[in-house]
Amino acid sequence: MRHTFLFSLCLGSVVVLSACEGTMTDEEVQRAVAGVNVIDESGLNDVMLASGDPNEAVAYFSRSVEQYPDRIDLKRDLAKALVRARKPAEAVRVWSVVIASDEVTNEDRVGYADALIRAGDWTKAGDALNQIPPTYETYDRYRLEAMVADAGQQWSKADSFYETAVGLTTQPARTLNNWGYSKLTRGDFAGAEKLFTEALTYDNTMFTAKNNLVMARGAQRKYDMPVISVTQTERAQLLHTLALAAIKQGDVVMGKTLLEEAIDTHPQHFDEAVRALRALDSNVARG
Repeated sequence: MRHTFLFSLCLGSVVVLSACEGTMTDEEVQRAVAGVNVIDESGLNDVMLASGDPNEAVAYFSRSVEQYPDRIDLKRDLAKALVRARKPAEAVRVWSVVIASDEVTNEDRVGYADALIRAGDWTKAGDALNQIPPTYETYDRYRLEAMVADAGQQWSKADSFYETAVGLTTQPARTLNNWGYSKLTRGDFAGAEKLFTEALTYDNTMFTAKNNLVMARGAQRKYDMPVISVTQTERAQLLHTLALAAIKQGDVVMGKTLLEEAIDTHPQHFDEAVRALRALDSNVARG
């Protein structure tokens, strides 16, 4: 559909140019055609960046960069496509070229830091973020700042950045979940539970937050299911997580009960829970 629109746009422009041939110079015609090409390319680039197949986008922008090696905008799009295709190491290499250019923006530095984090280079990610002036305040910038502070176990700093990031977006579910997981790893189970619950108020389909919530509750020996929206399969999986948390706490009888409930709840054969129950029974039998 988009390609049809672009073709119609170009065709319509050619008709207009034909009607004006008597009054337009060759130079004016060339400028007009160049303008049409820019519109066409810009639209296609947007389509490719949002493509359902990230590898297709990578191939498209790789060809474009090869054809126009001096264009930083195409390298920028290639780096974004590589991140989407889960090729962060390659994205870092392309972002490095963008960062070193005269056309670099603060948004580029954020994209570079994001790729570095995905590639596991937390130190360079922190350095990249430090190059951004404090006046550049965006959700993505502070979300990454929080993650870097987390990695360095700078808890107060991380909490401050998470709080700022949450205030800069209308869809903070993912960041609230990350913040909650940070609290979970620190042993602040009550704080983690609160953040996971809040994340689900923004996106009640996020299974990761549901699973993390159950882990946080299990760590506090809260073995009843929280009041959240779940499918039958999700409920079984969460009961399984809760059972493992109970067993880890030494509450073996409760763990066994929860595993049995998980098996009964699952609409199909729940092999993982069955194996866990068998292993538990075997350990109990051995004394």
